[in-house]
Amino acid sequence: MTTRLYSHPACLEHVTPPGHPERPDRLRAIERVLQHEIFDPLDRAEAPLADEAAILLAHPESYRARVRGTVPETGMARIDADTSVSPGSYEAALRAVGGAMAAVDDVFTGRADNAFVATRPPGHHAEKNTAMGFCLFNNAAIAARHAQRAHGAERVVIVDWDVHHGNGTQDIFWDDPTVMYCSTHEMPLYPGTGAASETGAGNIVNVPLAAGDGGDALRDAFDAVILPRLVEFRPDLIIISAGFDAHYRDPLADLNFREEDFAWATSMLMEKADRLCGSRIVSLLEGGYDLEGLALSVAAHVGRLMKG
Repeated sequence: MTTRLYSHPACLEHVTPPGHPERPDRLRAIERVLQHEIFDPLDRAEAPLADEAAILLAHPESYRARVRGTVPETGMARIDADTSVSPGSYEAALRAVGGAMAAVDDVFTGRADNAFVATRPPGHHAEKNTAMGFCLFNNAAIAARHAQRAHGAERVVIVDWDVHHGNGTQDIFWDDPTVMYCSTHEMPLYPGTGAASETGAGNIVNVPLAAGDGGDALRDAFDAVILPRLVEFRPDLIIISAGFDAHYRDPLADLNFREEDFAWATSMLMEKADRLCGSRIVSLLEGGYDLEGLALSVAAHVGRLMKG
């Protein structure tokens, strides 16, 4: 079983304002925990720099140019109240896209069985035409489109367990029945989307959770709704929008997941991937803002990916 880990030092150069939860220390915490000897078998690689044209798989050129034009030569610029860019942000975003696409290539060509992409900025709040929620480009959406264009994938499932609803991914695939988007998330909470009634072309599966819910609620959501829909859809690839801010330690929300809950969810998706799509799973880092909770959760998630 080969699990590939993608990251890149350039992702540390996306600098956010002092006190901002989405900060470079997130990747440093992940790097530290994955230095433990049990992770020695990881196949580690640097996330390549995506071609700018890759962004157009999920966003129009006018949007790409607008984001690029926002990046300052010095200092910092705000896109909105939550989302800022610094001189290193554009390369970091291209590395996040490039890592996601390379991971897709790996699982389709057999270079790896699965992959975890530890990059930033995250992506699932980025809509077709709007950067928001710490996100510039939608890495998961671009990865799904790349799987379809480059590898002939007919159906892709994106499973998003970040505590915040991935409004961007939902927006991009709202009327596209070839990509199923499944999300567990706390409601009401930013960004305000993700009601169970939001179903797109029958391909959007939202299972909102309530403040205070723990791992039992995650298991119920998977067992009763998400896993049956995933099996029915029969994907050629499973992409995980792996946010770890539903951890009980996280400061931005009020779900009470523990690291073993993320390991369980990973196991369930791996079981389905083994049966349906040649074990192909690509996991992309989204949220997770308490450094200890993030590190423990990533360790549990990646450790499970490695077990095959």
